[in-house]
Amino acid sequence: MDETTWLEETVRDLGADRVGVADLAAAGGLETQPRDLLEPYPRAVVYAVRLPGAAVETCRHGPTPEYAHCYRVANEELDRIGFAVARALERRGHRALPLPASQLLDRERLVGHVSYKALARLAGLGWQGKSLLLVTPEFGPRVRLGAVLTDAPLPAGRPVPNRCGSCTACADACPVGAIRGVGTEAHYRSREEAVELSRCAEACFGFAGRPHIEKPICGVCVRACPWGQKRETRS
Repeated sequence: MDETTWLEETVRDLGADRVGVADLAAAGGLETQPRDLLEPYPRAVVYAVRLPGAAVETCRHGPTPEYAHCYRVANEELDRIGFAVARALERRGHRALPLPASQLLDRERLVGHVSYKALARLAGLGWQGKSLLLVTPEFGPRVRLGAVLTDAPLPAGRPVPNRCGSCTACADACPVGAIRGVGTEAHYRSREEAVELSRCAEACFGFAGRPHIEKPICGVCVRACPWGQKRETRS
């Protein structure tokens, strides 16, 4: 079995819905915490877990307890998958570092270790939408992402074209008008190009104070994206 087939079967058997490999040589300029996070690793295994559509559909005006629950469980699944993938890679003689799902290292700027959306785009899992979220052809933005950094010589994927076009559904739905409606063919040079982050962060942390939400999340733009809605219509 070749490395690509082994990886895909391993990650899918663990519960991921999509998996790809990003060439980190193409990730120059990405902000990381710490700065040298990517230096020992030429590849990132990036995987996605689909959020239950019924939970996403509850987010008409903000996050609901049902959505928050699924969000938490998805992050636990991502961490479990990443830990298992890292161990599997190590058993094959490679270095592997699983990155934690949804861990904020800078609460004001909503920054973690690295942009998983950018890595997923490089791996060919989807494109970056006007909301900054990764949009997959299969599930739209209704996914959570995880990543494992590795020195395994895995064949890397290629970015897919942005398919948002003139659609502004996420911007139109945003309850605080934080999404500017500006598209990109690649990864935004600055997140501020796409989203007024201070406004988005203020709203998300406000939602976190609601009963049974706890995390700074929203979900409205996730629900609004037509790519995710198409999947729910077909299901």
